[in-house]
Amino acid sequence: MLASPVARWKEWTIPGKTIRILHRPSGTTLAEGPVGWGITPFEGNYYIGRKHLRTEGFKPNFVPGLCIYKFLYVWMDLLLPNGERIKNLGWLYWLPNPLFPFIWFRVAVPQSHPDLMVEEVA
Repeated sequence: MLASPVARWKEWTIPGKTIRILHRPSGTTLAEGPVGWGITPFEGNYYIGRKHLRTEGFKPNFVPGLCIYKFLYVWMDLLLPNGERIKNLGWLYWLPNPLFPFIWFRVAVPQSHPDLMVEEVA
């Protein structure tokens, strides 16, 4: 019996490769987890599973966005422990395309944002 596409994606990881995503100015750890189903790199962005978020600071600001093939998302602000709000640092697909299960209801951040630092964890 063949596994569903979602089950196959959940099994997909790069063995031994774990990354940590930090907010450079504050030093706040935003996410840490395995590359693959946990933190999925796609089109220059990281899509982070809830289990691998290390902050509760991402809050929707309810500014909508539309991608013609990934569908409807909302922008997310990062609320830092000191009360500072970083506008539109991430986004979440609220009405995602069913063909992309690795973006479903995951906070996404750009790989190349100047305020983000990605490091490989040994």
